[in-house]
Amino acid sequence: METQIFQPNQVEAAAALLKAGQLVAFPTETVYGLGADATNETAVKKVYAAKGRPSDNPLIVTVTGQAMVEEYAQPLSATAQKLMQAFWPGSLTLILNLQPGALSKAVTGGLRTAAFRNPKNKTTLNLIQAAGVPIVGPSANTSGKPSPTLAQHVYHDLNGKIAGIVDDGPAAVGVESTILDLTADVPTILRPGAVTEEQLAAVIGTVRSNHHKVGAAEVPKAPGMKYKHYAPDAQVYIVDQVEDWPAALQWAAQQTTPVGVMAVDSVLADQTLPANVEVFSLGTDIASASHLLFDGLRHFDLESPVKNILTQGFPPVGLGAAYMNRLNKSAGQMHFSK
Repeated sequence: METQIFQPNQVEAAAALLKAGQLVAFPTETVYGLGADATNETAVKKVYAAKGRPSDNPLIVTVTGQAMVEEYAQPLSATAQKLMQAFWPGSLTLILNLQPGALSKAVTGGLRTAAFRNPKNKTTLNLIQAAGVPIVGPSANTSGKPSPTLAQHVYHDLNGKIAGIVDDGPAAVGVESTILDLTADVPTILRPGAVTEEQLAAVIGTVRSNHHKVGAAEVPKAPGMKYKHYAPDAQVYIVDQVEDWPAALQWAAQQTTPVGVMAVDSVLADQTLPANVEVFSLGTDIASASHLLFDGLRHFDLESPVKNILTQGFPPVGLGAAYMNRLNKSAGQMHFSK
């Protein structure tokens, strides 16, 4: 199969592939997603095969808005409607109870719930509208690898495995959407993202952050809860404090192979960098660091292979919660210690 590249003005051709049961990667403001007709079980199963994704890892359903959700979910609560009005289109995914038999078990992982998202990307909204159906939208990468923020990342992982990629430039946010479970007793964040706990609480009141670890025999309610994610080929180590960088770089200097370093410009400017260090800037603050995190991890996979990567940590508050969630998973919870 030859993977075609489509421009934003070619969504009708890309939609035709989706309607024919093929896979097409699409842009969002968070990361690129891998699309298939969510109502076509055969097409959805192709997503798992293309990504090498475990079949009990449920898929997000990408929609054009509340009206499309109502075709599949049970009647929406006042809370759900408030959240849709406040944050859609945008980086918020909502887990809702489904109408019986509304979507295949291949989408839901066998659960009676599904995760719905309305992305803030006009090209993809046009694509879904042209296809006439919701599309599943896991990240368009090989399962477990850093999520794709550029069409080139998708092409690297999935060329020859999918029918097409709609290229709409770099993703603006760079980390996946916040996932909020509205089927729990208290609305619960299962995955932090650009929509923060504080923003959600300002609209609906009490919100809980989930720290539950999914067991081996348990089906996760949302992507990214059970399996290793976002990991480059190199081992990532998190440098938690700015004052830890001199010791971390001293350790790097003692390695016999190049070491990757990912940090904001102010940290990089204050350090003496060993000759064997390869640098990738995370910009100026937590917003740019979140935007560039996956790009940096892929840079070291594809353009400057290293065996170890030292990466700056941030306080896990606000957007930092999403950043540290992804970074901890990419590092396998490995932190640099003096």
